[in-house]
Amino acid sequence: MIECGSTINLGLIAEQLERVGYIVLPAPLLKKLSAQLLGRCQDDDPGRFHAAQIGRGQAKKRIDAIRGDVICWLDGQDSVDQAYLAWMEELRVGLNAALFLGLFDYECHYAIYGSGAGYARHSDVLAGTRNRVLSTVYYLNEAWQASDGGELLLFAPTGDAVIATVNPTFGTMIIFLSESFPHQVLAARHSRRSIAGWFRVREAS
Repeated sequence: MIECGSTINLGLIAEQLERVGYIVLPAPLLKKLSAQLLGRCQDDDPGRFHAAQIGRGQAKKRIDAIRGDVICWLDGQDSVDQAYLAWMEELRVGLNAALFLGLFDYECHYAIYGSGAGYARHSDVLAGTRNRVLSTVYYLNEAWQASDGGELLLFAPTGDAVIATVNPTFGTMIIFLSESFPHQVLAARHSRRSIAGWFRVREAS
């Protein structure tokens, strides 16, 4: 069994989510696991990664001017992916206990943005549904410099004010309320790697 990560500071995470709606964690996982996740986040196998699309169902389509990443969903049968998913499951259980969020599962994928690619301002709540409650992004970019770009901009719930700018440095994670914060991925000078995920609640029938 691969060791997952450092102890989760649930108190701090819950307090920040309740008070401001987001938190940036500098190094929540062990470096060894992060390195293994980076090894998994490589697009040299065309059978694993595919171009990301926008929209739902029949309306899904690829528009590079809006979203330019390729993605691969984590595999529950892979030991490295299992270790990351186990850490997120511990977080899910803890946040439910602390904040009574009703989170019932977590989905996530590896994402690779090539040089010059980004993701225009958007919300993680899909049209016609409200089941995504918390969004997470975990960055896998070694030796990343501020001049390399690729920042995540978190906007205020209303208006155009940027309330947080997150550099995609190796081992950094951001967690935020999906419905509250539109966000944007800026283009970078180099390929930019991450794991994007969402804690979900059950949709009302």
